[in-house]
Amino acid sequence: MQARSGVANLPLHGGHAPRWLFTRMVKLTEGILDVILYEYDADEFLRRISDPYWFQALSCVIGFDWHSSGTTTTTCGALKMAIDPEEHRLMIAGGKGKNSRKAPLDIEYGSQLFSLSSKTVDELVHSSKISAKIDNSCIQDGYNLYHHSFIFNEHGNWAVVQQGLNTENRYARRYHWLSESIEKVIEEPHNGICCDEFGSRTLDMTSKLSSEARDTSVDVICDNPDHLRRYFQKGSQTLLTDFFASHSSDNFKEVNMPSHHPVLDMDMSEQEFKVLKNAYELQPQNYEELISLEGIGPKKIRALALISDLVYGAESSWKDPVKYSFTHGGKDGFPYPVDREVYDNSIQTLKNALDEAKLDKKDKYNAIKRLESFINV
Repeated sequence: MQARSGVANLPLHGGHAPRWLFTRMVKLTEGILDVILYEYDADEFLRRISDPYWFQALSCVIGFDWHSSGTTTTTCGALKMAIDPEEHRLMIAGGKGKNSRKAPLDIEYGSQLFSLSSKTVDELVHSSKISAKIDNSCIQDGYNLYHHSFIFNEHGNWAVVQQGLNTENRYARRYHWLSESIEKVIEEPHNGICCDEFGSRTLDMTSKLSSEARDTSVDVICDNPDHLRRYFQKGSQTLLTDFFASHSSDNFKEVNMPSHHPVLDMDMSEQEFKVLKNAYELQPQNYEELISLEGIGPKKIRALALISDLVYGAESSWKDPVKYSFTHGGKDGFPYPVDREVYDNSIQTLKNALDEAKLDKKDKYNAIKRLESFINV
């Protein structure tokens, strides 16, 4: 099975799953989990949970609303209730709202059960924090994280399912990570990103196109940001002389204009600027270290990106990293007709799993009935 991770955009829905439904969701989820662990292993479960298509299918199978923001929070909640760390050798840390901030404590608790080394614990806590920092600050798509689930197993492998809220369009966006597929945590860590909506102007500091801007941001900090103070003043005006080459003389002036001119909206208070000074004193070795520092949030990351571009010509990517992607096509033939053979195979795979799950007959029947209803397209 090819692992896929990425992003899903979902309309924001309020309310809670009724208790009678949620208790059944937990039971059905546990049955599906047991089958996956029996047929495969915990690493395979991480691969599947990091696949936004599979995660969405799981939400449908266990009976939740197929397209709302609750597919993330409620499904992750059912998983957390269904998983017994000692039995399944899996642990879900974090959760929604204030529970998301408990992820480090949950990781430490699960690591004790799995007898993981202190080094592995530190790495897991860092992975949890850096994945949240990147999706909340380095990909500035207008979605602020409010849900963070960090899933790991006894081998120290992990996956992340987290969700952000956009208060303007009332949509939620879900982000998926998988540890085994990440080469550089700061460079395009999502293997595949899927949704049906693009942002018109999204700063993506994880893009390969932002590589030079990331390096320049670190250089700016390590070279003492004091000389850049004027760029952080509200209403500051860039002068033409700012673009004169260093070898210009009185008789010859070489003007190097940037390829485009980003709007500078980087007003920063003295207290905020102090964060940059503190970062300078710590001398971060790379971009991951820089953004991991306390106080380095979206505003400062954006300011450094703009200065890297405007002053040093190190451009950043302003393209939303999401891509259009579908599993089986659409019933109206868009973006392509449904492949019935592939669709039937997907249904049969889930049927086989459900047939072997430890479920009451009524719950099994209802789950399979929902699956079969999709074939009539």
